[in-house]
Amino acid sequence: MGTVPSTPRRSGSARPQDTAEYLIGTFVGEKSFPISSDFWHKLLELPLNLNWPPHRVRGACELFAQNNQYTRHLAKILIHLSWCLQECVSASGAPSNVYEKAVHAVYISSVFLKHLIENAKSDDIEELYLSLDEKESIPKDFIRDENIENLVVRSVLSFISSVDVSPNTYFLHLELLNFMLIAMSTQLLCGPSPGPKDVNPFIDAAMVQDSSLVSLVVRKLLLNYISQPPFKSATYSIFYEGSQPSVLQRVGSAAASFVLLPLSYLGSSRGEGSRSPLADCSLLVLLVLIHYHKCVVSNEPVTERIVDSATSDSLLKENTHFSDNPYCKALEIATDFEFDRIDVEGNAHIGPVVRLPFAALFDTLGMCLADEAAVLLLYSLLQGNSDFLEYVLVRTDLDTLLMPILEALYDAPRRTANQIYMLLIILLILSQDSSFNASIHKLILPGVPWYKERLLQQTSLGSLMVIILIRTVQYNLSKLRDVYLHTTCLATLANLAPHVHRLSSYASQRLVSLFFMLSRKYNKLAELRDNKVHIAKGDSINSLSDDMSTELHIYTDFLRLVLEILNAILTYALPRNPEVVYAIMHRQEVFQPFKNHPRFNELLENIYTVLDFFNSRMDAQRTDGEWSVEKVLQLIIINCRSWRGEGMKMFTQLRFTYEQESHPEEFFIPYVWQLVLSRCGFGFNSGAINLFPVDPPVEKQENDEVVSSKYQNGELSMHGLLLDP
Repeated sequence: MGTVPSTPRRSGSARPQDTAEYLIGTFVGEKSFPISSDFWHKLLELPLNLNWPPHRVRGACELFAQNNQYTRHLAKILIHLSWCLQECVSASGAPSNVYEKAVHAVYISSVFLKHLIENAKSDDIEELYLSLDEKESIPKDFIRDENIENLVVRSVLSFISSVDVSPNTYFLHLELLNFMLIAMSTQLLCGPSPGPKDVNPFIDAAMVQDSSLVSLVVRKLLLNYISQPPFKSATYSIFYEGSQPSVLQRVGSAAASFVLLPLSYLGSSRGEGSRSPLADCSLLVLLVLIHYHKCVVSNEPVTERIVDSATSDSLLKENTHFSDNPYCKALEIATDFEFDRIDVEGNAHIGPVVRLPFAALFDTLGMCLADEAAVLLLYSLLQGNSDFLEYVLVRTDLDTLLMPILEALYDAPRRTANQIYMLLIILLILSQDSSFNASIHKLILPGVPWYKERLLQQTSLGSLMVIILIRTVQYNLSKLRDVYLHTTCLATLANLAPHVHRLSSYASQRLVSLFFMLSRKYNKLAELRDNKVHIAKGDSINSLSDDMSTELHIYTDFLRLVLEILNAILTYALPRNPEVVYAIMHRQEVFQPFKNHPRFNELLENIYTVLDFFNSRMDAQRTDGEWSVEKVLQLIIINCRSWRGEGMKMFTQLRFTYEQESHPEEFFIPYVWQLVLSRCGFGFNSGAINLFPVDPPVEKQENDEVVSSKYQNGELSMHGLLLDP
């Protein structure tokens, strides 16, 4: 019928591929087979010897979508998938044909489920028909009212969490993780702000699993990511026939642009630094699970006075809340199994606790931070798990994490705005700890090979961090122009300032240059405002003045913050930072225009107190010939010993902290799915995506940096708050 055969070819001389074509054709056709029919065993036990071109795969999916309402074959194959997985879990050391049967079940389910989701015509995914017909005859051990999405999700998660990854099970693990991504992709059809009308049957089913299973799943996904199990294709004999690729592989290849391609891993790599498809998929599934938030309606009555649908939606939103996410909570209370001591303070958590090798997780993240998904995992751990944050802060090899973070920021033009911002938030979170700020200045780097503008040798990790943060501000000033990115960089520098120790000459110069760079921007804005106000007439004067004044106010705050950073170094750490003193003396003219500015004068008083002290020492020192850099620096070092800080005004020490906004899901859910689609190996109908804007391919290719950052920065500004308590 149509694009698939409708005539059975089951004679003894029929070729295997003919029988497979018949079975697939029957599966997508009009005839409904009972769940207990022998048809299902034949479908799942016979190798899929097909080599269909893309248009035939599409045609089969379309035919299936037309008939599934009557056949309920999606629900039935999901039930059989669950049974296959239960058999795999219960049978210790199951033979390869058991796993092969499960692979066929999950692969067929994935292909057709994905098509139904991305081509759904209604918001509530009715086209899935995840239930059996009331007239359907069912086996005795099957409950008619069984929730099928709950059954299949529980079976998938049970297999993933309880069955070890081995040569026999690797491919099934990989297929099941891909199936989970497809099943949870209903989120792509929802709007960017979760609402009570959103329907995500499979991920909602994942959220109601037992806490013990949730903990096992989180642990196994992280262990998969840590171990990075490689895929050695030669060990998978069930997918090969002699020297030829198996038919399942050929089907996957033929359907490349329409269905999930787990077998495409055999010949291609995905993403930067990708070494293990299973590790990558485990991470993506984990990120989707931990950042999901279900919006539910409160029991309180909304109101009886509803004027129109818009008013109704508004009132409905006000009467909603988000249910707890058990996967997020499991990650937040995960502990290091190397320090699994009895709690003596009464802080023990009720229920199962995820125990992980923090050392291995730390090292794995250090190797993988070039990947954006790894950055998001690190952020999620540092922001949510106090035990892991504490573990990171006591490590003596902080360069393991910081060097790839700083290198990624150095390479900002090749990073997305989201990735840059997440990296900066990670640095801000770490900088909230004073011991971290002190220790990074004690760790000396022999060299920084990826830093090309200048040869950096025997530079402290702290000095490098200051250099990269200032470089990021400069990049943002010229490209992204994101206020929140500026603020995050300067807030981190402010946290570092009181603890700076022997800041390098280059870092010190860059710090003073940062003030000069921002002052030039401030002066241009002030001049532009004055010119426009002079030219404008009538009512337009007020609007122009307001707009320009707002931007000027922002840059005034930036300049003041840089001055506060310099003040913190001079007030709390001047004797151990002669290079900072030298840099200020060398460029002292940049501060002169702002000496009488009402927002800056008290901060500049301290800087001029320092300048007066060291300038007077220079004037009193006789020297033969011109002052050289070495002579000036030596004089500063000598006089730093006699510096007592007399005449310095003490300001409250700045300390910025990061807090998530009350509705972080509005940023994280779209962000996670952007990462999934860029890494998972399958495409999705762009016309069906409502979760985030999808740019036309040509426009995206030409203007990707500008367009994406414009959207992403708007979202970012809503999820991060920088607070100065």
